Formats: sequence, C-alpha cells, structure tokens
Amino acid sequence: MDSPIVSQLFRHLSRHPLCRSRSNSNRLTRQLAGLPRCTQRTVVSGSAADDARRRESNWQQRTDLFAADKTDEYKRYPMLTASQLRTRKDRPRRVKMLTRDFIEDSLYNPSYGYFSKQAVIFSPGTPFDFPSMRDEAEFQKQLDRRYQEFEDVLDARQYDATRQLWHTPTEIFRPHYGEAIARYLVSNYKLSLYPYHDLIIYEMGAGNGTLMLNILDYIRDTDPDVYARTQFKIIEISPALADLQQSNLRRTANTRGHSDRVSIINESIFDWKTYVPSPCFFLALEVFDNFAHDSIRYDPFSEDPLQGQVLIDAHGDFHEFYTRDMDPDARRFLEVRRRATAGAAKSYPHPLGSSRLLRRLRARLPVAANLTPPEYIPTRMLQFFDVLHASFPAHRLIMSDFHALPNAVPGSNAPVVQTRYKRHVVPVTTPFVHQGYFDIFFPVHFPTMELMYRAVTGKLTRVLTHEDFLRRWAYVHDTQTRSGENPMLSWYQNASVMTTL
Repeated sequence: MDSPIVSQLFRHLSRHPLCRSRSNSNRLTRQLAGLPRCTQRTVVSGSAADDARRRESNWQQRTDLFAADKTDEYKRYPMLTASQLRTRKDRPRRVKMLTRDFIEDSLYNPSYGYFSKQAVIFSPGTPFDFPSMRDEAEFQKQLDRRYQEFEDVLDARQYDATRQLWHTPTEIFRPHYGEAIARYLVSNYKLSLYPYHDLIIYEMGAGNGTLMLNILDYIRDTDPDVYARTQFKIIEISPALADLQQSNLRRTANTRGHSDRVSIINESIFDWKTYVPSPCFFLALEVFDNFAHDSIRYDPFSEDPLQGQVLIDAHGDFHEFYTRDMDPDARRFLEVRRRATAGAAKSYPHPLGSSRLLRRLRARLPVAANLTPPEYIPTRMLQFFDVLHASFPAHRLIMSDFHALPNAVPGSNAPVVQTRYKRHVVPVTTPFVHQGYFDIFFPVHFPTMELMYRAVTGKLTRVLTHEDFLRRWAYVHDTQTRSGENPMLSWYQNASVMTTL
C-alpha cells in the first residue's frame, strides 16, 4: 500500500473529528482495503538530451510512472525550514522544503508532529516475571496480552483507530534494562571521576522517563554515596512527553524522592546554548534512528550529488525535486564522511558503488531513471556531534540504535516508514507521507557513524552488539526463562551500542 493513498486517507481523517464511532472507522478500513496501489512519481524537468540533463540545476526524478509536471510551482513556491514551521498550527501547502526539514517537521512539529501529538509509548505495568515463564514463546503471548489490555484501557477512555503505539526495551525489560545502563554508568564514574566530580547524566529522548527512574532507583539502592552526588537531566523536544516525564516523576512517594536530582529541559538539543564544562554522561538510546536525513541522488554520468527537496502542492500532495545547489550542511556531511572514512576497512553502502560503465548503460535505457536511487544521509547526526563537541566537551556518549531494519523504503540507508491503523501496522514505500501520522526511522551505519564521531569530537569509542553490551552489564539470569531462552538478549539482534571510552 503506497503512501499517497494512505496520506489521502489521513488528510481526510484530520479534517473530521477522529474516531467518533466504530462504524466510521470500519468504513475507513474498507476504503483502505479497496484502494488500488499507486505511487506518486514525477518527471525530469528540462530537455531530454543527456548533456542538457547534466546541466540542469533543478530536477524531478523520472521513473516508469509519470505524473503532472510541477516545475512552475517549484519556481513560485517559497522554501521553508522545519524551524520556520514550528509555530504553524496546520500542515503547510504551496511550499517546498529540504527532505530533512520535511522529516523533522513530520516527526517533531509541536502542533502536528508524530512525537508531539500522535505517539503513545507502551507500558506493560507490573514487570514481567521471566524466570517463571516456560520459554520465549510464553513471553511473547504475555506481551501480546498486555499490549491488548493497555490499548483496551485507552480505547475505553477514547477510541482512536489511528493511535500510534510503540515500545522500547526500557519498558518491556523494566527494570533490568535500566539497571544494566546504571551499572555501566556507576562503574565508569567510580573508575575515573569519583570523588572529584558529580555523576551528571543527560538523557535525550527519554520517552516515559522510565529509564531515568530505573537508573536512579538502582543507584539509590546500591550506592548511596554515589546517589548523593547524582544529577539527572532530561533534554526533551516534545512538550507532551516532557509533561508525562514530570507526571511520572511525581506519581509515587518512591519516585518523588528523586525530584531534587532531576531536571527536565523542554528544548531541542539543536537549540542548546549552555556550555557544560563538567564531565558528564550523555544517553541517546534509540534516538539516532529518528534524526532527520537528507535525500541525495547522483548523476550517473558526472557522479555529482543532488540534494532532495519536496514540493507540497495546493492539495497537500508531495513531489520530489533534486538540485545541484546543495546547502552547506549536506555538503559538509559528505566532506566529513569522505575524510573520516578514507582508508577505512569497511565501506558504507552507496548508490555509486556499482560499475560506472553499468550505471551509464542503465541510464541510457528507455524510460530509465535519470538519477541514481536515493541515499539518505544523517545530516542531523553530524550536527548533534557538533553540539556535543562544542557544548559538552567532557561528555561520554552512550548510544544504542538499529544497525539494520527490514521493510525499508527503496534506497541506501533508507528508512522504514509506517503507521498504525486499527491496531495493525501499515508500512509504506516513501518518506513523503501525511505529516505526524507516520513514524520515519532509519538504520545507523555504525562503522561510518563511529568514524565521524571520532573525527568531530576527537574521542575514542567502542561498538558492541546489543547482546554483548547486556551480557557485560546486565544480570542476565533475571530475564532468563525456564527453557534457558533469554528475551532481553535474543530480542534487538539488529541493534548495536556505541560508548565513548
């Protein structure tokens, strides 16, 4: 099911009261099931001759499905950024944006962004009793049951067919996952910083605040001297999640005891202005995957990069354009990556990785694409490293994320784009979707990311698989079933962890 159809449905939903009745939702389900597959594609602007195409500065990607030429609108519509749209209450029309600005606006806009308004983080309630379970299959059944119960409670308050519900390892393996992170923090703090410095922890993208509470509970219970010197600071871009974190902190007497050690800062890390000279640990768990990316295609003849833009027309439909006039941030990313990875043993996937002759022959075939498939580059990731280097010079980063993702859209380092409808996941094949209703998350190419982090910050690092990190720092017997299977170790096999040494 392709995104223009899904986007059209969600635009319809957003123009009417959401989920007033089950009958309306059922009717929309039947609409969704009966719609034909179709993809919005655009045609190249300018002459069809090869030399003329290479001279064009603005391109629309040509594929095997042709749509209306939007070149005139492209010339007339203003160029906006995600920052300029933060105060907007409605999704923009008659504008054009860089791909990364469109993704950032879709995920983080305060009025309609996915994380600001749509996303709900699953909480299983009472921690799972893994040693009492027969095997991993029984854990999956219990998780499915709790998922259904959790959503049933939400539906009893207000039914919502488009609820965007997702989970994290912190929640489903609570408190064991957070305690593993806490052991890492305390051990490294006592090894090199105690007693000369406080234990200062920053967390970015803290969700429900569960990781913060699990870490502070563990330190308070196991090492009161370290707890007395602990400060925990959350940097949260979403006002809704910042309020939820504050609410969870005040929920019980046990959690309220941490209040004087916690600060919740409702701000984007990319707007950070405070200089923090003190040594600190910086947690970014499953954060990089939602960093905004630029879309880059390459001329198969000259191999020049072209930067992606999306035009949003008067009807709210999306049209891709590519320009040789790349902005400084994208150009800098390509240059830093080139220098950081020069001579590296492992290369990164790249659209120009195939034979130059084959690329040129394919480009000359009838109705062939005039540009390579897209490469998605994490421009925001590099900007995050800049912030760490400039504002947190004594930081130690602990980040984890997915190094591979199934069912991604076409392209190199491409994202998974999906929504939920009536408790079913609906994947689509493009990131240009109705803003706010779709999660857009990317894999992290750890070899390249690690080299770029080292190049920007000058720090040394270590990368481990998710399982190896947990074997080192978790009490793995706490999450082992009677069969010997261990869900905390076997799940998230497609994730890795990088730490600053």
